[in-house]
Amino acid sequence: MLSYQVVLLAAGQGKRMQAGRNKQFLSIAGIPLLIHTLRVFEEDSLCKEVLLVVNKKEREEIDALLKEWKIQKKIRLVDGGRERQDSVYAGLMAGTAGNAKEDLVFIHDAARPFIRREELHFLAEETAKSGAAILAVPVKDTVKEVKEGTITKTTDRSLLWAAQTPQAFRYEVIVEAHEFANQQNHIGTDDASLVEHAGGTVKIVQGHYENFKVTTPEDLLFAEAVIRHRQGGRA
Repeated sequence: MLSYQVVLLAAGQGKRMQAGRNKQFLSIAGIPLLIHTLRVFEEDSLCKEVLLVVNKKEREEIDALLKEWKIQKKIRLVDGGRERQDSVYAGLMAGTAGNAKEDLVFIHDAARPFIRREELHFLAEETAKSGAAILAVPVKDTVKEVKEGTITKTTDRSLLWAAQTPQAFRYEVIVEAHEFANQQNHIGTDDASLVEHAGGTVKIVQGHYENFKVTTPEDLLFAEAVIRHRQGGRA
């Protein structure tokens, strides 16, 4: 049976939220953002462990939050690094995956609370076959390349997908990609780009537009709307 560990990234400062604190503690429909996300993985039988990457200054507060909301899934707190890439690598190194080539690890932004369980399962199945896969959705808007305020190119929208998380890999694939990037002092835009940089290939699994990252104050309004929609039984 397939299973995976998830490196869940919750150490970011979230400056664009302008909340004066880690956005993971912000309430959406009366529940902290981090708890919304953790519940998805707690309820997924394929998830065997959560490697929760946190700001070491917030360890006690995070631990108290987990106890308050009675999160039962096996969770290991990991201190984050200076950059996102450092935090992911810290999570990978804390994991117990890697004992077999087929071991899977998901890397997910804790600020994406609306990932669906069926998407996690589709992603696991594809990753087990191909070694690396990410969730993504087709770009809906026309995209322009612009230089100094002038359009230089209109890109073919049919070729464009917006990357999401989780991004999923066989453990050895993503560790080798991170270590190759570290050797070259290369900073990628996401984990899939590190695999690409190392010469690997990454498959796409179509996700859902609800799986957005809560980044700005406006996103909190969208998040409340998603919850109301799902509570209405239309999800």
